Amino acid sequence: MSSLALPTLLPRLPSLHSSHSFKSHKHQNQTTISTNKWRCSATEEPHQPNQISTKKTNKKKQNPSTEPPKGVDPVGFLTKHGITHKAFAQFLRDSYEGQEDEILNRFHNLMEFASGYELMGLHRNVHHRVDYMEWAPGARYCALVGDFNEWSPTENSARDGHFGHDDYGYWFIILEDKVREGEKPDELYFQAYNCNEDYDKGDSGVTIEELFKKMNDEYWEPGEDRYVKSRYSVAAKLYEQMFGPNGPQSFDELEDLPDAETRYKAWKEKHKDDPPSNLPSTHVIDSGKEYDIYNVITGPEWRDKFQAKSPPLPYWLEMRKGRKAWMKKYEPGVPHGSKYRVYFNTPGGPLERVPAWATYVLPVSLFYLDVDGNQSVAVHWEPSPGDAHKWKNMRPQVPKSLRIYECHIGISGTDPKISSFDEFRSKVLPHVKKAGYNVIQFIGVIEHKDYFTIGYRVTNLFAVSSRFGTPDDFKCLVDEAHGLGLLVFLDIVHSYSAADEMVGLSLFDGSNDCKRGHHKYWGTRMFKYGDIDVLHYLYSNLKWWVEEYQIDGFQFHSLSSMMYTHNGFASFTGDLEEYCNQYVDKDALIYLAMANEMLHELHPNIITIAEDATLYPGLCEPIYEGGLGFDYYVNLSTSEMWSSLLENVPDQEWSMNKIVTTLTGSKQIADKMLTYAENHNQSISGGRSLAEILFGEIRENSPSSDEILIRGYSLHKMIRLITFTIGGKAYLNFIGNEFGHPKRVEFPMASNKFSFSLANRRWDLLMDEVHSGLFSFDKDMMMLDENEKILSRRLPNIHHVNDSNMVISFMRGPLLFIFNFHQTNTYEKYSVGTEEAGEYQIILNTDEVKYAGLGHMKNEQYLVRTIRKRVDGLQNSLEVMLPSRSAQVYKLTRIFRL
Repeated sequence: MSSLALPTLLPRLPSLHSSHSFKSHKHQNQTTISTNKWRCSATEEPHQPNQISTKKTNKKKQNPSTEPPKGVDPVGFLTKHGITHKAFAQFLRDSYEGQEDEILNRFHNLMEFASGYELMGLHRNVHHRVDYMEWAPGARYCALVGDFNEWSPTENSARDGHFGHDDYGYWFIILEDKVREGEKPDELYFQAYNCNEDYDKGDSGVTIEELFKKMNDEYWEPGEDRYVKSRYSVAAKLYEQMFGPNGPQSFDELEDLPDAETRYKAWKEKHKDDPPSNLPSTHVIDSGKEYDIYNVITGPEWRDKFQAKSPPLPYWLEMRKGRKAWMKKYEPGVPHGSKYRVYFNTPGGPLERVPAWATYVLPVSLFYLDVDGNQSVAVHWEPSPGDAHKWKNMRPQVPKSLRIYECHIGISGTDPKISSFDEFRSKVLPHVKKAGYNVIQFIGVIEHKDYFTIGYRVTNLFAVSSRFGTPDDFKCLVDEAHGLGLLVFLDIVHSYSAADEMVGLSLFDGSNDCKRGHHKYWGTRMFKYGDIDVLHYLYSNLKWWVEEYQIDGFQFHSLSSMMYTHNGFASFTGDLEEYCNQYVDKDALIYLAMANEMLHELHPNIITIAEDATLYPGLCEPIYEGGLGFDYYVNLSTSEMWSSLLENVPDQEWSMNKIVTTLTGSKQIADKMLTYAENHNQSISGGRSLAEILFGEIRENSPSSDEILIRGYSLHKMIRLITFTIGGKAYLNFIGNEFGHPKRVEFPMASNKFSFSLANRRWDLLMDEVHSGLFSFDKDMMMLDENEKILSRRLPNIHHVNDSNMVISFMRGPLLFIFNFHQTNTYEKYSVGTEEAGEYQIILNTDEVKYAGLGHMKNEQYLVRTIRKRVDGLQNSLEVMLPSRSAQVYKLTRIFRL
């Protein structure tokens, strides 16, 4: 494994691959538990547990300096933007006291730190068994219960002592596969099988005797093979002695190993009559000093031969048997599809919980009343290699601009029911591709108990929601999206978790050591971001979605909930003091910076988006300059502004300056801004979509119905076009709003008698003339960016903002955008300045008939030429027709050389 350093990571944090040996990341193949790697930071004054292995443990690196390394400036972004604030600068410097020592004292490196899912939870082991590992420091006893053992809390439990758990709360359970009737157990206790990976390899028919003869003939030189049988027998005996079914249950039962000198003398006596070897002899000598390890004296010839020889791993891999042999001899101890929970005995009494690292969960809710015992259960997902999804498509290249289509799987269908991954894949994916978007962002995909929470009260962070389908169904959806050239993002919720104790993480083992408390307004539980075990869980979760499901990016939900102890529910004036006072959770900031650094180093093309209502300074600044390292931030003010204007302000009182100021956001990081006219908040969180506000309840044959429709579809297009073109390099639309979905989303709940009438999308409206026109406009708006690269160009030059005429004009590259928001005034010859003299051609017009417009402009008005007249501070100008409530996009098609 190559070295992958993190040169820009928070100072004093380790590289992803440190100098420590890390032989394999396939943890399920390992059989030893290194207790120095798994410690609960919530345990008070932990003592060093006994170790079976004599391997040296990682020493805590002594580096008392908290100075950032060379090339890292903790206040770099403040200096870059000319910001002077002593308290905030000191706050940033203090944040650079990382957690390197504690991480490296327990994990080999950050790669392992973020790969907990490879060891934690339930995993198939090549040695015909399933291993289960869980972290529960508050438990006194741990067992796995399920339909495979008739829910017995005693049949499959962790062993007593350090063979089953350590002093820091990590529990380890082995569930052996069952030998089928008529079959004999393997002669070798550690016989390995290719059950899933390389399942088509093995079953070569080579016996152990033949394998050793082959090794002697091809690999070992004369004299070297004298060690083979003795080492093999000793290893087999020691392995079975320690980990076999009749092995010791505690360290007291494990016999003492003889000291090195006694073992050496016994070996010399045993081999005194061995035939001579053609290799230089080696001798172990004692120089008279007391050493634990004796010196081995060799010659250069012997050392060169030893160093040049590769380990005989191919021979050992050849000894493995394949899946067919495994299925013939063994019945899986935990079959695919088994339902299970983890059982704890705690000071407060017995508990049964859904495992924290479960990858497939059936939560008890209105739609899951048939779960055993009326409790939520985990499901062991281990399909046969022939049935498991195989990835077909590569990840698409990351585009220079993001056109994001935000979706919720459950409401994506027309029928009054919960839609599935497969239905979305077959019906909605083609629509998204046709509409011109290049990213799909899913909300509510991660498992949550209550459907009406939309997925924001997550219960199982490693599981896709089973109400939509299986893990392989979701993989198939992602794979097909990639095949269509669409990136796939997840809305990830690491800012809090559900307070549910039966299926979620709340009081998981009966203790409350690793929670920061409750959200002050939502009742959810807050993570303690300074706890290493919590970070281990969260970092591993991010890497899990990228590695297991090929996710291309994340939008981090509600960062203000995690960054402040008041959960962001405080008035912010913009004073930097508000971002470094006693209410700021410094550990949460360090977590976000480390998460961004880890994701971008492991997967350079990953995209991370910050949703923070407080606009923390440095959200999208580089980590080596003191920032948090996000690629984009969400401008939450835009949708709030549009809703407020439409609901509370008469059209004639709209302020053009306010619209421009809100849409352009912070000039310092405007190119990092993601904007939207409306997202799921307006459609789901008790609000109304813009179309519902604009069109309202239109009654047939009403005198005002036509006027309402004309105003509605005119403003719908204008609002989306100016939001799309005046902001940063990313834009988002919520499913259905591209064609003016007339109703909000309301999930089934008690208040609506669990009705699905508003929990769907009206795709039939695409056959309606008006809604079809709105969709055609939105599609051409997306193609405008595809063809003209609008979003990826430099920020616009906004040169004309007139509140009295209600006109806004700006240029972005060779394109000129003009918006007339006046409700009645049509301007026949309206003057706007231009940077270049030449001919300008309209390439998009919101008033065209095909877009459900009125078609005021004639064909000859689509091409205009500049005149030599200074307007808006520019030397050239255009005189254009501006119909009321319309917008036009002009392209410079010919330049005049003066």
